[in-house]
Amino acid sequence: MTSTKPTLHPRNRHQGRYDFPALIKCLPDLGRFMITNPYGKPSIDFANPEAVRVFNRALLKAQYGIAHWDIPADYLCPPIPGRADYLHVLADLLAEDNGGEIPRGPQVRALDIGVGANCIYPLIGHSDYRWRFLGSDIDAMALGAARAIVQANGLAKAITLRAQDNRKHILLGLLKEDERFDLTLCNPPFHASREEATRGSQRKWKALGKADPKRKLPVLNFGGQNNELWCEGGEIRFVTQLISESAQLGGQVLWFTSLVSKASNLPGIEAALKKAGVKAQRVVEMGQGQKQSRMVAWTFQDSTQRQVWLKRPEGKPQA
Repeated sequence: MTSTKPTLHPRNRHQGRYDFPALIKCLPDLGRFMITNPYGKPSIDFANPEAVRVFNRALLKAQYGIAHWDIPADYLCPPIPGRADYLHVLADLLAEDNGGEIPRGPQVRALDIGVGANCIYPLIGHSDYRWRFLGSDIDAMALGAARAIVQANGLAKAITLRAQDNRKHILLGLLKEDERFDLTLCNPPFHASREEATRGSQRKWKALGKADPKRKLPVLNFGGQNNELWCEGGEIRFVTQLISESAQLGGQVLWFTSLVSKASNLPGIEAALKKAGVKAQRVVEMGQGQKQSRMVAWTFQDSTQRQVWLKRPEGKPQA
């Protein structure tokens, strides 16, 4: 089953142009980075990593009530509207087996694979749906930064963090035997090398109208550590490994999901899903501006089992 969402989700708070005066009122520091873009419109200098970081801080404060947010230099500073879209698509996915009603509140538990220093998905998901999150990562510094954000905003009961100590695994060895999750989400490293990531960033400059040979621009305008942006084998290898590992944990998770940035990877992913023996799968197209992406979801529970799962009392393991 494939459904199409070419623009931002209807529940996404970031429809239309950004209200920069309102954002500056909420966070005056953002005013330092205002420019007029090549189209004569007010914007910020997206070529400046500090500007992007402060812009995200303003969005999170104005739209989600996150008073304190910061990340270490050179860590991934994600575009928030697209991240929010993923969460709204996940909410729709759960609603499918819940009579069309989105399950809300702390009884819904989600696992963010590769939570990163920014902790974006748990912050937005808790704000919009009051879900509980476990964020995992292999990077100790990223986890430390995410933990500081959680603590500064008084969200320790809603968001917990855990290290994946074995870099060869994604899910295996991470979960406790009695843990159950309604969702997993993941924004995998989509490049196969640093060189590929650099070429991708150069294409972004052209799209932003920033191609200026006289100006020294940062290599990666949204930052990102090695494990955030690229891995051996790239996106296809990461997602197919995630699918393989998920088959061993099919009774602990209702829906496994991942973003897939390259449509050319879908045939290989669909072959891996077939091999894993999933009971159902979904592909949902998503779009933000010129960027197109998609979410792939799969489950080892049939329709009846999924409905029973969502009706269980909080904390009760699925039979």
